[in-house]
Amino acid sequence: MASDLDRTLIYSTPALALRMPDAEAPRLLCVEVYDNKPLSYMTETAAALLEDLAATTFFVPTTTRTREQYHRIHLPGPPPQFAICANGGHLLVDGVSDEDWQRRVRARLADECAPLAEIRAHLQRTADPAWLLKERVAEDFFAYLVVERPLLPEGWVKELAAWAEGRGWTVSLQGRKIYVVPKPLTKSAAMREVVRRTGDTLTLAAGDSLLDADLLLAADRAWRPGHGELADEGWQAPHLTALAETGVMAGEEITRNFALAAARNRA
Repeated sequence: MASDLDRTLIYSTPALALRMPDAEAPRLLCVEVYDNKPLSYMTETAAALLEDLAATTFFVPTTTRTREQYHRIHLPGPPPQFAICANGGHLLVDGVSDEDWQRRVRARLADECAPLAEIRAHLQRTADPAWLLKERVAEDFFAYLVVERPLLPEGWVKELAAWAEGRGWTVSLQGRKIYVVPKPLTKSAAMREVVRRTGDTLTLAAGDSLLDADLLLAADRAWRPGHGELADEGWQAPHLTALAETGVMAGEEITRNFALAAARNRA
């Protein structure tokens, strides 16, 4: 069971999308603290479902976050045996990056993609300080920008994507962040490695962004929330369920569907 985290299973306050009357809002569990402040949440119902699932399945958190950012999250249930960070650049086994996997990934990127330094130089040259807040590198695998979204010029991301395409990189806009990621750096490749090691015969996946599309396509069954890049584009696949729910209630519905699918498989 491989799932994206941010805006799929866990949600910051601006992403909660609680549209019901306050008295009807679900109880929330804080699962991440940053700078001594609560940052990310699940509903308590989703947390209970996930805790049960983690005891009976291989639950694999699958994220573009760096290892440091991932380790801030404390999900319910036992610590996952496997986790995927840096969009597949790191396969964590009992919390530690698998060195053999990391070497294989870096070798492939060197063979198939323009170097990260070239990508960063282009971003630094073309990004306007009027809307650029931060320029960052994640684990020496990929780059991302934090931007003032309302000030971002229309068409800039598409121009960047066209430039990156010929260099073996892809672009994804998620909230205030613009990710520029090598094409071979995928969550699905790392998920397949986990499947190889565990011998599992059924794979379930969930995600909301274009960086999750390969993960969803590689799974036997998949879900996406009613928000995010994939929903905005109307992205579909034969084995994908597009949920109507948005925000933290979509995260609850995803865990509920995971639980139902896992129960049917055991039966």
